[in-house]
Amino acid sequence: MSQDKLYDLLPAVHRIRDAEGRAEGLEGNLPLKSLLSIIATEVGVLEEELAQLYDDQFIETCAEWVVPYIGDLVGVGGLHDLKEAASRRAQVANTVAYRRRKGTAAILEGLARDATGWPAHAVEFFRYLATTQHMNHVRLSNLYSPDLRDWEPLEYIDTPFDEVAHTADVRHIASGRGLYNIPSVGIFLWRLPAYPLTLSPAVRLDGNRFLFDPLGKDTQLFTNPEPEADIARISRQLNVPMPISRRVLREYLESYYGPEKSISLVGVYRDGTDLKVEEYGPDLVASCNLDDREDGGWAHEPEHGISVDPFLGRIFFSVEPPQGFILARLLVTYHYAFSADMGGGEYDRAASIRTESQRVERVAMPEVRAAIQQLGRDEEPTLTAAAREEAHPGLQEALTALGAEGGVVEILDSGRYEAPPSKINVGRTRSLIVQAADGHRPSIVLGGELEIEGEVDAEVTLGGLLISGGALRFSGGLRRVRLVHCTLVPGLALHQDGESRQGSEPSLRVESESAEVEIDSCILGGIRIEAGGETRITDSIIDATDIGNVAYAARNGPGGRLNIRNSTVIGRVNTEVLDLGSNTIFLGRVTARRKQEGCVRFSFLPPSSEVPRRHRCHPEGEAEAGTIRPQFTSLRYGDPGYCQLSRLCAQEIRRGADDESEMGAFHDLYAPQREANLRARLEEYLRFGLEAGVLYAT
Repeated sequence: MSQDKLYDLLPAVHRIRDAEGRAEGLEGNLPLKSLLSIIATEVGVLEEELAQLYDDQFIETCAEWVVPYIGDLVGVGGLHDLKEAASRRAQVANTVAYRRRKGTAAILEGLARDATGWPAHAVEFFRYLATTQHMNHVRLSNLYSPDLRDWEPLEYIDTPFDEVAHTADVRHIASGRGLYNIPSVGIFLWRLPAYPLTLSPAVRLDGNRFLFDPLGKDTQLFTNPEPEADIARISRQLNVPMPISRRVLREYLESYYGPEKSISLVGVYRDGTDLKVEEYGPDLVASCNLDDREDGGWAHEPEHGISVDPFLGRIFFSVEPPQGFILARLLVTYHYAFSADMGGGEYDRAASIRTESQRVERVAMPEVRAAIQQLGRDEEPTLTAAAREEAHPGLQEALTALGAEGGVVEILDSGRYEAPPSKINVGRTRSLIVQAADGHRPSIVLGGELEIEGEVDAEVTLGGLLISGGALRFSGGLRRVRLVHCTLVPGLALHQDGESRQGSEPSLRVESESAEVEIDSCILGGIRIEAGGETRITDSIIDATDIGNVAYAARNGPGGRLNIRNSTVIGRVNTEVLDLGSNTIFLGRVTARRKQEGCVRFSFLPPSSEVPRRHRCHPEGEAEAGTIRPQFTSLRYGDPGYCQLSRLCAQEIRRGADDESEMGAFHDLYAPQREANLRARLEEYLRFGLEAGVLYAT
């Protein structure tokens, strides 16, 4: 309640006396009104609490902590708390609707989606059994031998959308092995969400050939899932984050290509200082196989138009520019797959954005700025458009504008910034923050090592950035170095086939003797920290590209004190003191010089490691070393399943954390708890005699 509103409720006589009291020389400005301002503040808090109590009566508006209590009222209880990974709000809200339709495949699918937070698809496998059919009930869609002239059923063989008839499999589907049988119902889950990269400059190989990925490597493009409008409807290919094949893109180009869809292309042409933006429609675009030829070119290069290869993430561009203009940038929007919000991306990072009332200098690529303005893609036109108009074209200009005062450099797009400064000086007691704006992932391509030198007590924070081409070296008297939601590419840079260029080279060097280093939700190559420093690593991947390479150490000997939680380390670790290693997978040998301090708990590390006391770690001895070991979908940076634990991984690893979640960098996804929640709920909704299996599509 406002102060004036409460004051106006007083009888006029009290307001008159209040004014007379001020006139008689009493201290203060309207003493009674000043008292009521304090009361009004408390009344406002009470009104807010009452409003929230009313909202807490409804599942759509209640606070998150109220959801389990409403769930108990409708009989939804006994489930694992997934914290921020996935809310139980949807499954509680839909419980009544699910029970009205229980037993149907659509409801099993919706239940799986709500219980896990992952896209799902339900399949009744008895519908695709090769059986002898009665002549009075012929199912023409269920032929024993598929029609080889019909491409679509053949395209989806061995995927969740396989509709080709199969012979019976008598193994139980609950084991994840047998599928096609009369009682079998499969629940397919997509663990890899599709992340967008919006209006990012494509990497130009020559006059006509481009790559989608800003790191200059081949990449698989994924579907931007369309939400399902009805819970009683079975999902289709456009509703889940599936890889896009060449044939599917060709036949359904308008479903996958265009603004707000999975792929789109925009050209920015330059004539002197003038920029002209052209958005290419589907009439100019075709899906094509752009695989390598023996002579070094690409297959099927067209004479006119734009060819896109979604399997390799390649573009062959052959469009005549407007008269007098040249193509300055080809901007691409596409989707890639990854397990979690880590290493930078166009996801919600608002909690990590820092300005702290400091001076802010903004950066935006002129070509991207022109595309956003002319195409009307700005989500906050009244705020961001003005900021983009005044933004610097590069990092060097923004850093120069900040001068010695320090402050924040904020990048407003997902552009590709090449050849930034090779050295940055940070003054005494100065704080420098270089970060991406929320919802953007800029790429910074270094021409070599970038040195950031600071005086005593200076602090540097990097947030939301993808950095390649060279290592970061922090020197001088820096007090603190923070990396939040950043990627320093393992191996410094990648070849076009995705292999690292310099796998054994570290991507981060901190030479300040007593610096505090904080790494949160990052993907880094090897790290070098001097013995006097201290490092805290959380929810991150440290990848030296091989378990024999050094992932953590100093230049010449053990690295500084290390505290690491919920992370995956590929490579050897050599530290002065391992204060804490918790819920972490160490794939290389770990050596702590001082074993009297610290501990390692609920982690995997080789038996030969020399560490302080262990608690519930694996393997527990040489006998377990051959059977209990992590298995991953991929250990190559850039692959969609990078550092994701395979379902074949030992349960001691998949459920070996202190809260029975998985060890490693994706601990906070709570994948085992999501699956357990789904299995607990399936029994209530399955028809009698049916058996359900949880299967992972990615």
